[in-house]
This record gives sequence, C-alpha cells and structure tokens, in this order.
Amino acid sequence: MSDHMLDDIKGVLLSEEEIAGRVAELGKQISADYRGKNLLLLSVLKGSIVFMADLMRALTIPAAIDFMAVSSYGTDTKSSGVVKIVKDIDIDLEGKDLLIVEDILDSGMTLSYLKELLEGRNPASIRIVTLLDKPSRRKANIKPDYCGFDVPDEFLIGYGLDYAENYRNIPYIGILKPEVYE
Repeated sequence: MSDHMLDDIKGVLLSEEEIAGRVAELGKQISADYRGKNLLLLSVLKGSIVFMADLMRALTIPAAIDFMAVSSYGTDTKSSGVVKIVKDIDIDLEGKDLLIVEDILDSGMTLSYLKELLEGRNPASIRIVTLLDKPSRRKANIKPDYCGFDVPDEFLIGYGLDYAENYRNIPYIGILKPEVYE
C-alpha cells in the first residue's frame, strides 16, 4: 500500500452523496415495513459497520442492534461457506424481526449458512439488507430483501470494505487498482 492510500484507487464507483441518498431511502422503506414490529438489526462484522451506523440513524422506528463476527474455515474463504462464529449475538432472537445488515453480498455462502443457523433460534422473521450486491459472484441460492446498489465484479474498497484491513475508512466506494492485490 502506498503512503497515501488514495493513490491505490482506480476510480470512484459510488460517491458519498450517492451512498447517503440511497441509505436514506432504505431507512425510509425499512421503517415503513417494520412499523409496529420487533426490529433487531444484526451487523455482520467488520465490513458492515459503517453501513449499519448510517442505516440505523436513517430509521424512524425503534430498533435494537447487535453484532456478530464470523470467520471462514480454511484458506479458500470464497467457496467453503463453512464459518466459525467468533462473536455471537447477545440478544435472544425469539420473536424478533431480524434484519441482517451486510456491506456486500458476494458468493452468499457465509450468509446462507448464517441465515440457516439463525432460523434455528426462532426469530419471527429474517430478512437481509445489503448495501452492495454482486450477483455475478453468487454461489448460494440467496437474495437480499433490500439492496442499495448492484455492483460489477471489481475489487471494491471503502465505506467499511477492506483489502487486508486497509481502506475501510474511505468515505465512498472505490475500485482498487489490480496491481495492489495481484
């Protein structure tokens, strides 16, 4: 990584303004859909933390929040889909309307596994909101209920997304130069 991380970016895919506008729309839609329900937002760490923070502030209804951290077994995280729970949720899911908050839906393997696991804890409902959806990479039969943007198959960073734990703090979604990760 260069001293100035912005030198590693090939281009801006989604600006701060575009993201903020779409998150506000999602907040409005989710607030309407979950009015009178028992909403629990579940952020899957670490990537979704920025989206989660903005989304929860865009809601006009009561919502509990919790966090989960998972790591994939083996070296090939892209396809295994077998995950180890590093940090489980603290809140009992019984009767809750669970909304899983993701930064990006890629192969869907991990999320598919997580959804199945969480369904076993008897929530009233489970839905998924993702800021970014990359359907070209999907391996599992899973679709988001709410989606911010469909994105091309590029290496995306910023707004919570990282490469080797860097770039998460960039306020927009950028495309990483291939020479950085190849």
